[in-house]
Amino acid sequence: MCCDKVSGFDANRGRIAFVGDIMNTSQVFPLSEFEMRLLRLQTRMSNAGLDGLLLTSEHDVRYVTGFLTRFWESPTRPWFVVVPASGKPIAVIPSIGAALMATTWVDDIRTWSAPNPDDDGISLLAETLKEILPPHAKLGLAMGHETGLRMPLVDFMRLRNDLAPCEFQDATKLLRETQVIKSERELELISEICAIGGRAFDRIEEIVQVGRPLSGIYRDFQALLLSEGADWVPYVAGGAGQDGYPDVISPATEAPPRNGDILMLDTGAVRQGYFCDFDRNWSIGSASAEARSAYRLLFDATEAGFAAAVPGAPAASVFRAMQTLIDKVSSSGAGGRLGHGLGMRLTEFPSLTATDETELQPGMVLTLEPSLEMAPGRMMVHEEDIVITDEGPRYLTRRAAPELPEIGAQS
Repeated sequence: MCCDKVSGFDANRGRIAFVGDIMNTSQVFPLSEFEMRLLRLQTRMSNAGLDGLLLTSEHDVRYVTGFLTRFWESPTRPWFVVVPASGKPIAVIPSIGAALMATTWVDDIRTWSAPNPDDDGISLLAETLKEILPPHAKLGLAMGHETGLRMPLVDFMRLRNDLAPCEFQDATKLLRETQVIKSERELELISEICAIGGRAFDRIEEIVQVGRPLSGIYRDFQALLLSEGADWVPYVAGGAGQDGYPDVISPATEAPPRNGDILMLDTGAVRQGYFCDFDRNWSIGSASAEARSAYRLLFDATEAGFAAAVPGAPAASVFRAMQTLIDKVSSSGAGGRLGHGLGMRLTEFPSLTATDETELQPGMVLTLEPSLEMAPGRMMVHEEDIVITDEGPRYLTRRAAPELPEIGAQS
């Protein structure tokens, strides 16, 4: 079985053998963080009557192990972590990930040579689950909204048949409730990436010049984020148009922003596996009265949402606080919600909608994202990141200017 330090791979047992002391050196968090996470998770598992939990997605695996890698970008290999009812997590992973997993606190690492389409870890995973699960077990698996199986469906069907009569149960709520409350160290990382994003936004005039295409601005903005300390930039979006932009998700074009355009950049940059998600707006040249008014309305709507984001309040009340101000001008928003959770993913549970009654709790991180449609094909969005505390909400982003900033305006 597993001891302390990587020595090699036991091909017969499908496990890594350890013989030294490089274990328990997680790259980001101390051991106590993972012990706390596991305790919270296993307590909820016990309350739900689960005998085990199977994790297959990047953020769930990373949450319990600390396994941080960009290699998830490759869809070729599945990755599995099993959380037993008691005891430490067990990693069942492709052999290419063994050395990195060995730097985490996980000391039971079982591997196979992947990819192997005929048996891509499924028999090893089934063997592992049979080892820890009682007869007629109940096994938790994320099945709900905002989750993904991240293994071939045919392999899941094979696993289910191999484990019969094991009952698979939806563990989405259990995982959400555990992950939505951020620890102090998680909040430090989110605050750090928010500060990095803020410094990049402060340098916007370095990359916006007359005649420079929007595509070049997008690329240079990513470079600014990296130069300020982001590890990578999975998400950059925005828009530019006269007195507003048509949407907030389109790729950048080769057309340069023109005088009278509103330029918006929105970033989801990452530091040690945690996201920021906020935007900033500027007027190219002097802003029109309509653009200034729309910007100020969204600034005030954000303030209203912030004031409503208190412990015990439902997420829907934050939505209503913002939408009430927006309704005075337009009932249209962008995408049906005015914010969302934030953390290891760019967007997390909950959603700030009219129907989400999730109770806000200290430790939750949210974006506030009011939007306004000024006319068909012309909109504006404002976004900030906040954390709920015992004393009320606190901004994680440095607040945007209360009046629409101008780039290149004539004095």
